[in-house]
Amino acid sequence: MIPLVNVKRQHDLLRKELDVAIKNVIDSSAFVFGEDLDKFESEFAKFCGTKYALGVGNGGDALRLAVIGLGIGPGDEVISVANTFTATIDAAILAGAKPVLVDCDEYFNIDVSQIEKNINKNTKAIIVVHLYGQPAKMDKIMKIAKKYKLLVIEDCAQAHGAEFKGKKVGSFGDCGCFSFYPGKNLGAMGDGGAIVTNNKKLYEKLQKLRFFGMGKHKYYHDFVGFNSRLDNIQAAVLRIKLRHLSKWNNERIEAAKTYTKLLQDIVETPKEINNAKHVYHIYAVRTKNRDGLMKHLEKDQIYTGMHYPVPLHLLKAHKKLGYKNGDFPNAEVASKTILSLPIFPGITKTEIETVSKSIHKFFGK
Repeated sequence: MIPLVNVKRQHDLLRKELDVAIKNVIDSSAFVFGEDLDKFESEFAKFCGTKYALGVGNGGDALRLAVIGLGIGPGDEVISVANTFTATIDAAILAGAKPVLVDCDEYFNIDVSQIEKNINKNTKAIIVVHLYGQPAKMDKIMKIAKKYKLLVIEDCAQAHGAEFKGKKVGSFGDCGCFSFYPGKNLGAMGDGGAIVTNNKKLYEKLQKLRFFGMGKHKYYHDFVGFNSRLDNIQAAVLRIKLRHLSKWNNERIEAAKTYTKLLQDIVETPKEINNAKHVYHIYAVRTKNRDGLMKHLEKDQIYTGMHYPVPLHLLKAHKKLGYKNGDFPNAEVASKTILSLPIFPGITKTEIETVSKSIHKFFGK
């Protein structure tokens, strides 16, 4: 059996370190805030090339707190891409803002050529998604943002360690938002998230916003906030895993190269933009007979995924946005043809070859 994701494999390698780290937190009784969180925030900021990092409850909260922290709210419009996880635009909606969607390009990221035509007097920000681990074209996006004085939030939930022109994602815009869901490139043992930024004022506001709006003095609250904190056990786990992240990302990259070599003549394999480091949180191929291939692979005990089977504008949850079938053709075609193959640190060449052979068998080649 070959799973889509296998976190047990990495945990088995780190078990002794993880056990000690978790025991130390238990012994300290510092479960909420504490030394491991402080150190992880410092280490993760350094990894991302930013001045500050702030641990929060999950990736969705990271996006929502970033939106609210930047002052985005009712009457504002936020541009984002049609093919992403719903949390990306939920953050804007929950703040009272209106998402304005743009189609994706051939790399599954926002089509930069479509951004400007969607900007108007109400546009406040762009939420950029680095989907599957591939950076968006941040040079062009930042140029547009500067021209129209727009805020930029980077959704880096699938792109820990990805780079564009030698610079880590999350460090381009006003802030970057990360998820540490267990299956991510950097995953906790439960939910977790973080926001990174170079903006001191935003960082200080987010510190309060994540903890009921409370300032330095206990029970003195400056504004209404949330309860969204990265707990100390998760921070301790993430500190250990962060030391291995670059190695794990390289293993994903090598696995992707092997897949592409074996499959490029039979399915449409991922394309990479120039001057970027794609960290392959997901290795997504495309084929017209996606559903048939998925069922075939499952019969061979090879488990795959669809990221995502319905684009945002066609979800029931976003019906009020007023979009219809046909508005974003690239995202719609992707939703019908995309298939995510097993990829994770430690996946073996034999496993990849087994997946490849099964795909070749399905197509009779």
